[in-house]
Amino acid sequence: MQNEKLTTNSIDAAELSFNDFKSIVVNDYKIAYESRQASVLGRREVLTGKAKFGIFGDGKEVPQVAMAKAFKNGDWRSGYYRDQTFAFAAGISTIKEFFAQLYANPTDGADPFSGGRQMNCHFATKSINEDGSWNDLTKIKNVSSDISPTGGQMARLVGLAYASKLFRNNKELDYLKNFSVNGNEVAFGTIGNASTSEGVFFEAINAAGVLQVPMAISIWDDAYGISVPAKYQTTKEDISEVLKGFQRDENNAGYEIYKVKGWDYPALCEVYEKAINVCRDEHVPVLIHVTELTQPQGHSTSGSHERYKSKDRLTWESEHDCILKMREWMLESAIVSEEELLELEKAAKVFVRNAQKEAWNEFLDSMKPEQKQVVDFILAMAKNQPELAKISSQLASTADAQRREIFVAARKAIRLSSKQNSPEREDLIKWYQSQDELNYNRYNSKLHTGGKDSPEKIKVVDAVYDEFSKMVDGREILNACFDENFARDQRLVAFGEDLGNIGDVNQGFAGLQTKYGELRVTDTGIREMTIMGQGIGLAMRGLKPIAEIQYLDYLIFALNVLSDDLASLSYRTKGIQKAPVIVRTRGHRLEGVWHSGSPISMLLGSLRGLHLCVPRNMTQAAGMYNTLFRADEPAVVIECLNGYRLKEKLPNNIGEFTVPLGQAEVIEEGTDITVVSYGSTLRIVQEAAEELAVFGISLDIIDPQTLLPFDINHVCSSSLKKTNKLLVVDEDVPGGASAYILQQVLEIQNGYFHLDGQPKTLTAKAHRPPFGSDGDYFSKPSVDDVVETIYQMMHEANPAKFPALY
Repeated sequence: MQNEKLTTNSIDAAELSFNDFKSIVVNDYKIAYESRQASVLGRREVLTGKAKFGIFGDGKEVPQVAMAKAFKNGDWRSGYYRDQTFAFAAGISTIKEFFAQLYANPTDGADPFSGGRQMNCHFATKSINEDGSWNDLTKIKNVSSDISPTGGQMARLVGLAYASKLFRNNKELDYLKNFSVNGNEVAFGTIGNASTSEGVFFEAINAAGVLQVPMAISIWDDAYGISVPAKYQTTKEDISEVLKGFQRDENNAGYEIYKVKGWDYPALCEVYEKAINVCRDEHVPVLIHVTELTQPQGHSTSGSHERYKSKDRLTWESEHDCILKMREWMLESAIVSEEELLELEKAAKVFVRNAQKEAWNEFLDSMKPEQKQVVDFILAMAKNQPELAKISSQLASTADAQRREIFVAARKAIRLSSKQNSPEREDLIKWYQSQDELNYNRYNSKLHTGGKDSPEKIKVVDAVYDEFSKMVDGREILNACFDENFARDQRLVAFGEDLGNIGDVNQGFAGLQTKYGELRVTDTGIREMTIMGQGIGLAMRGLKPIAEIQYLDYLIFALNVLSDDLASLSYRTKGIQKAPVIVRTRGHRLEGVWHSGSPISMLLGSLRGLHLCVPRNMTQAAGMYNTLFRADEPAVVIECLNGYRLKEKLPNNIGEFTVPLGQAEVIEEGTDITVVSYGSTLRIVQEAAEELAVFGISLDIIDPQTLLPFDINHVCSSSLKKTNKLLVVDEDVPGGASAYILQQVLEIQNGYFHLDGQPKTLTAKAHRPPFGSDGDYFSKPSVDDVVETIYQMMHEANPAKFPALY
C-alpha cells in the first residue's frame, strides 16, 4: 500500500457540510505534510550516498495543493523541478515512485516518468503507447516531461496553451476527440522567481499575451535564486510589479495578474479557482505570483542556505513556513484538534519512511540476481586463477551493490583472465554479452520513438513525371507540396516570421494563408525560442506543426529549446511522449555573415534525437516533407537558400511521393574517386565533375540526403570499394560536419579498409563568410577548389598521369 495515491478535491463551501469541508482540508494538509517528509528524507538519502543529487519542493507545498484543485483531466502542466506536492495532489505520482526516481531505478514501472533517466521531481505522463499510438489525452491529467534548465519549460508552455485555442476555434479539428474537448484545456506553467530573469520567460509571456491563449503561469517566489537574493534578480524585486503593463485593459488584451501569499491556504484556494476559471472559460492568460514562500532545506543537496541567508531571514522563514501557517489556521478555525494533527503527522512520517524503504529495497532487489550470478561466475573462475577470488568476495560483501559495481567486477575478471581460457570464463563472457540488450533498453533506448509511424516505416513512393510535367521554380515545388498536404491533413499548421501574409520570404507558402486561414498559416513575432516551443506544445497535443526559422543562422537563438527539450523528449521519457515537430529553415549558400550559415556540426552535436534533412533541391525537400508529414518523429529540414528560383520539374504526385530518410543516393556514377556532399555544395561538385572529366577523372558523387540518420545502407563504403579514394565537401567549418561524415564512413561503415590514400575534406573557412560574391568565393568551396583538390588527390596517386598543377 506504499504506492497509493492521495489526491486533493475542490472546495465549494456553498454545498459542503462542515464534515466534508474538514475532510478536504485535513486531506490537503496530509498531502502537504507527507510531501515535506519526502523532501526531508530524500535529502538524507542523498547525503548518505544512496542517491546522487536531489532538488526538492519543500516550502511550496500549500500553493501546489491549491493549484492541483484547479487541474482537470485534459489539462497540461509544463513545470520545473519543485512541483512534487502538485504531482502528489493531482494523483500523478506516488511517494514511492518519487523515491524510485531519486534512486534512478530503471526497472519497468518503478519510475513511470523517465524510466530512471531523470533526476527526482522530473515528472511526465504517458501520452503514447509502446507502438507510438496516442492515448486519450482528454481523460488524464497531462504533464509534459520536465527538464532541468531554468526557464526551459516556458517555451513549450506557449504551444500547449496555443493548442487549446486551435481546438476551440478551428472546427475542422473536432474529429480529434482524444486530444481536446472544445479547447477547454488549460496549460499550467510553474517557475521559480529567479528564473523569471531568463529571456525565454519574457519571450513566452509576451507570446502568450499576443496569442491570447489559456496559459496559467504560477511563480513560486521565495525571494532567492540559489544564494542570490531578489534585489539582484528582478527590477523592483517583484516580477508582478514588473509585468503590470500586461494587465488586461478595456479591450480585454493582456493578462489577468493575481498576487497571493504562499502560506495563506484559503486565499490560495480562492485565487486558483477564480484565476483558472477565467483562463479556461475566456481563453485569457493568467499569472499567479505566489509570494512569501520559503525553502527550508535550501536550494539543493549541494549546500546549506544558512551560508547565505541572514539570521533574521531564517527566523522569518521558520515562522512563515506554509505548512506551519496552514496548521495554525486549521487550529484557530477549529477545523481540527491538536491531537488529531499530531496523530496525522506521526502516521505520515511512518508512511513516507515505509514508502522510501520499499522503493530502495525494490531497487536493490532488482539487481541482486545479477550480483549473485557474477559472484558465482568469478568464484568458479578462481579455482583455476585464485587471484580472482578477491574480486568475487569484494562484490559479494557489497551489501548495496548497484549495477555499476556488478559490471565493473565482471569486466575486470574477464580482462584479468584473458590468458586463462576456461569453460567458466566462457560462461561469464556469455552472460556479459547477454546483458547488452537489457542494458541498452535500460539506459540507451528510445532516442527516437520508433513506433508504427516512424519515418523508416513510411512507404516509399517515387516521384512521377510525364511529358506534360512542367519546369517551375523550386519555390513552386514547395508551394504545391504544402498546398496538397494542407488539403489532405487538417492537423497541419505552419507558423513563423513572415510566413503568413506574404507566404514566407521565399514564397514557399504564397497564397496559402488566404486559402487555409490564419489559424493554420500564421505569422509570428520575432521570437525564435517560443516559435520552437509553440511547435513542441502543439505536437505534444496531437497536431502536426511546421515551425519555421527564417534562416539557419537564426536557429542558434532557439538551439537551447531544440536541444534541451525536443531532441531529448523521447529518450528522457523512455518513449512515453513524442512531439513530431517539423522545423523548417533555409541555409547554406548565399552571402554575408548572417544569412549564409551552414553550422551543421552545431546541429549534429546538439540535436541527436531529431532527423536532420539536408536536401540538395526543392524536389528532394518536398519528398522529405511528404515523409515527415506522415511520420511521427521530429526533424529539421534545411532548404538551400540559392535554390528557390532554380528550375525543377514538378512531379505529378507532388503531395504523395516520398524520400526515405537515411538513404543516400548516388547522383553521378564514376570510378576514380568518391565525393560525398550535401545541400548547395552538391551543385558545385557536379559542375566541377564536368571539368574533371576533361582530365579523364571520373567522380562517384553521393548525396547522403540526411545527416541524422546517415547513409543507413552504407552506399558510401560500397562506392569506396570501387574508387578507393574519398573526398568530403561541405560548407561547415573545418573539422565540422565533414569530420562527422568521415567518422561515419571510415569507422561505422569500415570504409577505411578500402582506401589507398589519405581521405580529404574540403570545407568553408573557419569564419563566417564575408558579404558579396568575392567573399563567398574566397571563404566557401568553389568549383576551382573542388577541381584542384580532386586533381591533387589523383596526382598523389598517379603523378605520371596527373602532373602537378602548381
